[in-house]
Amino acid sequence: MKSIETSRSRLWLLVCVVAVIALGLASRRFPSLFPAVLGKYPGDALWAMMVFVGLAFIKPRASTAGLAVLAFAISCAVEFLQLYQAPWLNAIRATTLGHLALGSTFSWGDIVAYGVGILIAALVDALLVGREWSSGEREE
Repeated sequence: MKSIETSRSRLWLLVCVVAVIALGLASRRFPSLFPAVLGKYPGDALWAMMVFVGLAFIKPRASTAGLAVLAFAISCAVEFLQLYQAPWLNAIRATTLGHLALGSTFSWGDIVAYGVGILIAALVDALLVGREWSSGEREE
C-alpha cells in the first residue's frame, strides 16, 4: 500500500457549506421540498452535514472517519445541551441565529437525523476524496 496525500479543496468545501446551509434553510421555509413524512428531519440532517463539511474546511487533510466521528460528537453535544435551560442560554436560543445553531428542544429523532446526515456526507466525501474509512490510504 502506498500512502496518498489527498487534501480537500477549501474552495469547494466553502461552496458546499453555503449550499448545505441554503438547502437547510430552504427545507424549513419550504417544507414541501421534502416528503411530508420526513417532517423537520431533513433540516436536522443538513445541519449535521454542515458541521461535517465545516470541519473538513478547517482540517482538509483529516480522515473521513475522523471527521464523521467529530461531527457526530459535536451534533450530539449540541442536542444534549438543549436539556440545559439556563436563562442566558435561552436568551441566545431566542434569537434566529441562536435557534438555528443551538436548537431549543431535545429529541432523540434529531440525533438519528444527525447520524443520517453525517453518514451521507461521509459517504460522499469518501467517494470524492478517494480515501478509505480507517487510514486515509488506498491501494493502487
